[in-house]
Amino acid sequence: MRLFWIGMMVCGVVNALFAQTMDTDSLLGKMGNSFTCKKLDATQILSLEEVVMVALCNNPQTIIAWQSSLYQAALVGVSESSFYPSLSANGSALKSERSDTSNANEANIDMTLSYLLYDFGKREASLENAKQLLRATSFSKDNTVQIVFLSAIQAYYGLFGANASLEAAREAEIFAKESLNAAKTRYNIGTATPSDTLQAQTAYSQAVLNRIKAQGGVKNAQGTLASVLGASPDTVLVLVSPTLQIPSEVFESNIKILMDEALKARPDLMEAQAKIKAYRANIEAEKAEDNPSISLSAKSGHYDSSVLDDYRKSSIGLYVSVPLFNGYNTKYKVQAAKEQLRLSQAEYEKLSQDASLEVYQTYQTLFSETGAVRASADLVASAQASYQLSMGRYKAGVGTVLDLLNTQSALASAQQQHVQSLYNWYITKANLAKAMGELNFSTLKGEQ
Repeated sequence: MRLFWIGMMVCGVVNALFAQTMDTDSLLGKMGNSFTCKKLDATQILSLEEVVMVALCNNPQTIIAWQSSLYQAALVGVSESSFYPSLSANGSALKSERSDTSNANEANIDMTLSYLLYDFGKREASLENAKQLLRATSFSKDNTVQIVFLSAIQAYYGLFGANASLEAAREAEIFAKESLNAAKTRYNIGTATPSDTLQAQTAYSQAVLNRIKAQGGVKNAQGTLASVLGASPDTVLVLVSPTLQIPSEVFESNIKILMDEALKARPDLMEAQAKIKAYRANIEAEKAEDNPSISLSAKSGHYDSSVLDDYRKSSIGLYVSVPLFNGYNTKYKVQAAKEQLRLSQAEYEKLSQDASLEVYQTYQTLFSETGAVRASADLVASAQASYQLSMGRYKAGVGTVLDLLNTQSALASAQQQHVQSLYNWYITKANLAKAMGELNFSTLKGEQ
């Protein structure tokens, strides 16, 4: 009973000291029950938002990031355990026989309670290190979410872009076939040379080859999207087609403000900052290795013997441990911890520069893509008119097959450029949000 009350007293002290520390169980609960995920249903028609949700729930990268967070949260619990007392029980039973035929039975049971009272801040520093590493892991998880988010958007638009390229290739094949038929007709009535037919046949064969390659591109894009969703690459998906609009405004913004915002919002930068704090705490923890520690220890036991008198024993006391020499182990641990901090600070500076450059370049790309989409739309219109004019002139016998094939090739190229620039604009827009650290479902509004 005495040991029990000592334990209760120490636990009360611990609870008072521990009131400001993190509740690991609560943290794990919050991390594990944020939302409920569902497996991919290949028969379901998926919108862009649903594609992203399926990717976040089933992509291996997010699963790995989630488990890493849970693992680091458990390590916080390991650090917190040093604030609690430890309680152990030991027992033994012995039966002995002697030559004089007398027997002896002995039984012994001990319970020991120990609690670290003070260690000059080592426990606090170790706990702070674990907490900051947990924050870093949490930010890393957020960064992974944005990476998978962006991958889903890229794969989604990439598939529709591949389908649009295939349609453009098929249309170019139709135009090439029409040109070949026109060349054959003129050759049959004697108003064209065999060279016209051969050139038209070559252009048609090239158009067929381009269409076959575009079909392969669609298959690859389908496999990429399925893989991002955590499914087998041969999974056939049914998607809601995006409603694309040509950007009507030339946007302008202060690029310096955008870069400054990115430095505050990007989860990879916040992860790096949390690591710096963790490594600073680690230095303090390593320094404390050379300091004394004060512990409370209480022990109670019972001895029972068939030969000797039974008795109870109990003790309580304070223990002081003073490190004298450990082969310079602490010195080098502190030095290593300081170098680790300097390395993390240098990595943060590089990451900050890379983030600013990414925002700057992506912004400029989006600005260029905005103009490219509008210019490519005008290019398609003029190339279409030029092709129709050349076809009419060639059928009327006043145009050359070279003019016809040139306009046909220009039209096919213009259509391909327009398709790519339009989908690239939406992908680059998502890239800019990712570079800013602000890629979320609000980014998708108005894009379907």
